[in-house]
Amino acid sequence: MSEQTTLDTPLTAPLGAKTAKALSTHLDLHTVGDLLRHFPRRYDERGEHTDMSQLAVGEEATVLAQVRGASARPMRARRGTMLEVTLADGAGGVLSCTFFNQPWRQKDLTTGRWGLFAGKVTEYRGKRQLNGPDYILLADSDDALGEIEEFAGALIPVYPAASAVPTWTIARSVRVVLDTLTEVDDPLPATLRADRNLTDLLTALRDIHRPAGHPELARARRRLKWDEAFAVQLTLVQRKHAAAAWPARPRPARDDGLLGAFDATLPYELTAGQRLVGDRIAADLATAHPMHRLLQGEVGSGKTLVALRAMLQTVDAGGQAALLAPTEVLAAQHQRSIAELLGALGRAGELDGDPRGTRITLVTGSLGAAARRRALAEVASGEAGLVIGTHALLYEGVDFADLGLVVVDEQHRFGVEQRDALRAKAEQPPHVLVMTATPIPRTVAMTVFGDLEVSSLTELPRGRSPIATHVVPAADKPAYLERAWQRVCEEVAAGHQAYVVCPRIGDAAADDDAAADPDAPADEPTRRPPLAVAEVAPLLTDGPLHGLRVDVLHGRLPADAKDAVMRAYSAGDLDVLVATTVIEVGVNVPNATAMVVLDADRFGVSQLHQLRGRVGRGSAPGLCLLVTEADEGTPARERLDAVASTLDGFRLAELDLEQRREGDVLGAAQSGRRSHLRMLSLKRDEKLIGEAREQAIATLEADPELRSLPGLAAAVDALVDADRAEFLEKG
Repeated sequence: MSEQTTLDTPLTAPLGAKTAKALSTHLDLHTVGDLLRHFPRRYDERGEHTDMSQLAVGEEATVLAQVRGASARPMRARRGTMLEVTLADGAGGVLSCTFFNQPWRQKDLTTGRWGLFAGKVTEYRGKRQLNGPDYILLADSDDALGEIEEFAGALIPVYPAASAVPTWTIARSVRVVLDTLTEVDDPLPATLRADRNLTDLLTALRDIHRPAGHPELARARRRLKWDEAFAVQLTLVQRKHAAAAWPARPRPARDDGLLGAFDATLPYELTAGQRLVGDRIAADLATAHPMHRLLQGEVGSGKTLVALRAMLQTVDAGGQAALLAPTEVLAAQHQRSIAELLGALGRAGELDGDPRGTRITLVTGSLGAAARRRALAEVASGEAGLVIGTHALLYEGVDFADLGLVVVDEQHRFGVEQRDALRAKAEQPPHVLVMTATPIPRTVAMTVFGDLEVSSLTELPRGRSPIATHVVPAADKPAYLERAWQRVCEEVAAGHQAYVVCPRIGDAAADDDAAADPDAPADEPTRRPPLAVAEVAPLLTDGPLHGLRVDVLHGRLPADAKDAVMRAYSAGDLDVLVATTVIEVGVNVPNATAMVVLDADRFGVSQLHQLRGRVGRGSAPGLCLLVTEADEGTPARERLDAVASTLDGFRLAELDLEQRREGDVLGAAQSGRRSHLRMLSLKRDEKLIGEAREQAIATLEADPELRSLPGLAAAVDALVDADRAEFLEKG
């Protein structure tokens, strides 16, 4: 037996330099602990089938399958041969493998042979396939497995792999390090493990990789999921306690200030939800530690009005409030709508301004030199109580006199570093209000936003109209698409306006090339690229929307052009706006009643829900038509049918969570780094996450710094590293 290893041992010691380098280069695994926390993606059982129907196009997959046939043929468009092998999973699932100029493989891949096949899942002409997969054939008898001895157990681990490091190489490496790992320091106290019915860490690591059966595997999974959930919750609870101790300047409400004057001019009553949430925010602002609150609500639920009232309270208390928007279009829209709401109260210093009022200043990257100097002077002097802008607010040279409140609109559009840079512009930590119109499932809020107080607006203001959503199957029923354009014309004839949304801009070669299908064989035609604004707009003006006033809006337009288009559309000077998702958030044109989303299957569930929230914002009902060529019964079509079936954003958020990779929620898409949460499922593990939060609160009440539990503190630092912890804290 080789020298005993620990979780901190470099992989070169037990595995040798060549294998260790491959694991390091291709999978970012450097130590024994890294390797043992590279958990199997799933488990196959010898003699049972792999469910090929559950494979996702684009993923690196390994399947346990049987060869059903192999045939070689000359390629049509170039020299050489193509070997096509048909695999079956024993339950009706079929997958093809394609090898170019490798006819000799037909001798090995004979009918009836079982093997593990690893490669990227692609789809071509409705058939799923693996192009040039790596594979290893299982021996005909269970006692002659030879080099694949690691698959001798009842459950065969299948790992997330790379083309240069297939799953069987990982499994063999795991077997080597487990054979030399005899003891592991368990960070969880024995009393906690007993109370929560958790196995010890060494047993969990052994059983997750080489389970004797399903009961052992279930126990291992529960322990490792608990470690991840507990580490995150300990981090969040610690940081929530720390934030409560930070000093902040109180911004109490005044009865005779700007907020009171604004409330008196409102032409409608606040909803009960807006009043309740507003009262909580007002109380937070009056305290001596910074508010850190997440405000979520459906599209059109009145979040901006709630945020504006908080901003006015801050101005009443002598401070400034900054509203950070993700795009220039949205920043300009906020500036216009807030100026309209405030009226004379937003024009302090002007001839028609109210002496009780303040100034609203817009700061974006496209301001001219003179306008920028004027805007920055208003911000630095404190003359501008309300500052609205994009990430341009973060640049050096934008200085506030007294920044008291930061409002972040659509938090998922900003990196945490950007949000923190704005917060750092205050002498003391300002109060922070984060808004999102994407409803957040409870487990996501608990795991990603667990250090924020969460408020929800669940009712729509009076006067908002319902939105009807329908799927338009353009390929099967082209007459339905014709009818969609007729409906747009009918809405315009009734005095309303419409949006047409496309997935792509389409006026750059790089844009077009990116849409080509990389998975089609070299001698076959490519898949149609997504529809683009630049292509669709002229077809509509010359075709079904002839005679209507049509213009385009997308992120590549100059800022002044974007602003001019939105002003014209808001003023009713345009009938139809053909746009990308630049209109997804914040754009508010009450007269817009119809939306046609082309290639709707190219958008996510939450994105579609956000988009359709742009219509039905006035007294007339809204109509959203989701145009697709996706076949009935496919996942893409089922996703669209779900969006059409409900306006419940929380239900759609749950569906979105089911269908997305959870790394999008917990990992690089949010923090910019790979997620260390590999076992935890926000969808399936809500109860366990809740238990972990309860335990974290109890543990930290007894020992806030975890001084009596150094092993646990170290494990938390390792699992939720400093960068990840800062991300969680910043929110």
